[in-house]
Amino acid sequence: MFRNQYDTDVTTWSPAGRLFQVEYAMEAVKQGSAAIGLRSKTHIVLGCVNKANSELSSHQKKIFKVDDHIGVAIAGLTADGRVLSRYMRNECINYSFTYESPLPVGRLVVQLADKAQVCTQRSWKRPYGVGLLVAGLDESGAHLYYNCPSGNYFEYQAFAIGSRSQAAKTYLERKFENFTDASRDDLVKDALMAIRETLQGETLKSSVCTIAVVGVGEPFHILDQGTVQQMIDAFEIVGEQEGPDAAAGQEASAEPEQGAGAGEGVAPMDI
Repeated sequence: MFRNQYDTDVTTWSPAGRLFQVEYAMEAVKQGSAAIGLRSKTHIVLGCVNKANSELSSHQKKIFKVDDHIGVAIAGLTADGRVLSRYMRNECINYSFTYESPLPVGRLVVQLADKAQVCTQRSWKRPYGVGLLVAGLDESGAHLYYNCPSGNYFEYQAFAIGSRSQAAKTYLERKFENFTDASRDDLVKDALMAIRETLQGETLKSSVCTIAVVGVGEPFHILDQGTVQQMIDAFEIVGEQEGPDAAAGQEASAEPEQGAGAGEGVAPMDI
């Protein structure tokens, strides 16, 4: 599909100034199951979609605890994400042993980005095929970073990566102005709503998603399925209450447009 004479080596530039092997690694992130992150002043919430290879297998773990104040959610090649999360865990342990204080989130993200960048400049290595959402809390506040296979990193208020993540991004872009002062539970609710946007009609259940939280006075931990399911049930109740009114409004607005085509009202899903 992408085959050309400049993609056989990660250190070979194309005439257009591109490194195709790095771009392929970034494409691998887009093919992975969706992961989202959002933060307020005091809390950061990570969420991911649990996708099993078959009905007979369990899903791959996509959220990892790095330290009491840091956790990561991944999209892409899970094996690469597991190796990088172990590297981050070792860095936190070494820093804590040496300085007797938690490793600042920004410093860890820079070290991770430097490690990824080396793989774009060595002919005997390949780029990591995984994107990481790094959530952490330190003395400067709550942080959410995205680490790219290219070695770049960005800080976000809210972000989504992986397959069908554009739908989640659209939802987060509509809501992000309220995240700064949002409570912990409101962040978890918005995370679940964003995950629901990526499912394309599939029912949102606690078995198809994982939610993790870190914040002031709350070490990084993954919420159990029972708690997540209770929150999902609360959303469904709200949706049922709003449903009749919303349906009535849609019917009223649809009456003058009876001559329109049947498929014109459906927006295409941008994957």
